Amino acid sequence: MAREHLYHPFEIDFTVLSSFPRLNYRNHFFKLIYIMEGSGTQYMNNHRFSYQSGNLFLVTPADSYTFSIDTTTTFFGLSFHDTYLHAGENQQQDWAEHIQPILRNASHRPGCILKNQVDKPMVATLVNCLHKEYTNEQIYHHKIIQQFVNTLILVVARNIALKLPKNIKEHTGEVILDILHYIQTHIFDPQLLKAAIISREVGISTNYLGRYFKKQTGDTLQQYISHYKLRLIEMRLLHSDMRINEIACELNFTDESHLNRIFKKHKGISPSAYRKKYV
Repeated sequence: MAREHLYHPFEIDFTVLSSFPRLNYRNHFFKLIYIMEGSGTQYMNNHRFSYQSGNLFLVTPADSYTFSIDTTTTFFGLSFHDTYLHAGENQQQDWAEHIQPILRNASHRPGCILKNQVDKPMVATLVNCLHKEYTNEQIYHHKIIQQFVNTLILVVARNIALKLPKNIKEHTGEVILDILHYIQTHIFDPQLLKAAIISREVGISTNYLGRYFKKQTGDTLQQYISHYKLRLIEMRLLHSDMRINEIACELNFTDESHLNRIFKKHKGISPSAYRKKYV
């Protein structure tokens, strides 16, 4: 399996291809791939998706991917390390706190990640601006590129956050996104996922929290937490070498048998059988 290398916190590239190497790629970093022109098929983790101009894909370190090109395609690529998501000299502290858990724990499947219609023309504009700055290299171009990169990553995080609960809407307020961010960040610590603690963190009364969350997402808090854990289990079964008892320990199940029962109840198949079937 081919691997690319990244020598800076982030790197951008523009390539025009009429054919793509028939190799699966798996990287040690995140990569955003935007289709400026062209059409074909994206393959991700044994899934496929027909792509066209305007599609944006997120590839994480857990993903393997390749493309089959039908018409000559112009790719924009933005690659970045985990380290870039941490607060740096030009980033605010809450940058990493909001971005990293969403990108790291998203359910990674093929297909365009732009779910918010308003964001599609914005992303096209950002990519075109990046292309001009990257090509012309005028004064301050590196600083300007960094600002565009930060904005693009934020837009991606917003679309991933919007995608997670089944009923969440494009114009949902920031409070529900803060709740989702809090759950994602503390999913490995059940003591911090109690309603009273979440209420205090986001400034909503405990009595109102449950009704508000259900109205905004279509799930109760506990349903969402359980479904989110199931997605994380799936990701580890499909894209890691972790043993099932290690996954159970990481996600605070009583033991491996407890995880097996919960997983089989929702998926109709045991974790070991699921891994054997899909890996």
